[in-house]
Amino acid sequence: MVGGAVGPESPSMSYGQKKSGPFSGQHNTPIPQRNNFPTFFIIQRKSEAKETFHGVSPFLVEKAISGSIGEVKSTKKLRSGDLLVEVGSFKQAKEIEKLKSLSTIPVQVCQHPTLNSSKGVISCGELLNVPIEEITEKLQSQGVSHVRRITIRRDGQLLNTKHLILTFSSSKLPEHIKAGYIRLSVRVYIPNPLRCFQCQRFGHSKSSCRGTLTCARCAEVGHDSTTCTAKEKCINCKGDHTSFSRDCFAWKQEKEIISTKIKLQISYAEARKIVKSKSPTAGNSYAYAVKKISATVSTQWDLADIPSGTNFKPSASTIITSSKVNAQNPSPVPVSICESASVTADLIGFQLVTNRKKLKKDSPTKTKYL
Repeated sequence: MVGGAVGPESPSMSYGQKKSGPFSGQHNTPIPQRNNFPTFFIIQRKSEAKETFHGVSPFLVEKAISGSIGEVKSTKKLRSGDLLVEVGSFKQAKEIEKLKSLSTIPVQVCQHPTLNSSKGVISCGELLNVPIEEITEKLQSQGVSHVRRITIRRDGQLLNTKHLILTFSSSKLPEHIKAGYIRLSVRVYIPNPLRCFQCQRFGHSKSSCRGTLTCARCAEVGHDSTTCTAKEKCINCKGDHTSFSRDCFAWKQEKEIISTKIKLQISYAEARKIVKSKSPTAGNSYAYAVKKISATVSTQWDLADIPSGTNFKPSASTIITSSKVNAQNPSPVPVSICESASVTADLIGFQLVTNRKKLKKDSPTKTKYL
């Protein structure tokens, strides 16, 4: 054979051999291509009478969807009566947008406004002075549709940070991305609770508020907190702090609801139910239960156990029983004593023994056999 036989000493034919990594922290591991297509769609009925899918046979709906675009990942009916459909391929995403009817029911299809995207946070000091427009352009091939830099206010000035919020055009967040030669981990972005500047409640903004003007400092209605000097009080938890305080129990609970919703990819109502089930309700905490139990504990004494000549003063929760037992009455006879009852003279000088030494049991003797 020309060139000689290729033997085991030839490194060129060693399959699975790990290559040496490049310099300057580079990685040759390719970033997997993301499926950048919408996966969640809403199907609404087109009806002048504003009909929904309430009352429509689920067998008919499933058969119509499968016959039109094939078997999908999931189909759910929303509270509004519309259908939420999750597709599994780019082909199904294109076909469902063209859907005009399900069997004989006229429909219209649109993409879900929030479920088709996800947000993550990256941190990179090398990107601190890079313009946002350039970062967005360079990361578009990895599914990034929008970039926003996190800023902080210090001494009245707005300062940029190395932390960036990335919006991906996919419901599944990637574990990492590459900014040039740098591999960056992507963390889940948990936004702060939305608080209304009108009524100070959580979950909506001032533009859509139907409540009354409430002070964020004192929780009184009719004025704002600009010139208020009254005592601080929270409108949400009734605590002694402002309604915008991060120490507020209601704020922390709302933050936990949002975190649960994003991490488990469930609805706000489902996340709220999970968090509420874990949070102790008023009057059901462990400290409250211990306090309640300790307040109702009573002590029972037997008259035969109280020596004569002692000063025993029973409390209101003390129960004294008589240990005289006969055939007709085999159980001790309880004798109720009020706190204000007089104590007899033979109970003077009595001291309660709290620690009683236990007698040692005789150890068995060992016998030696000759």
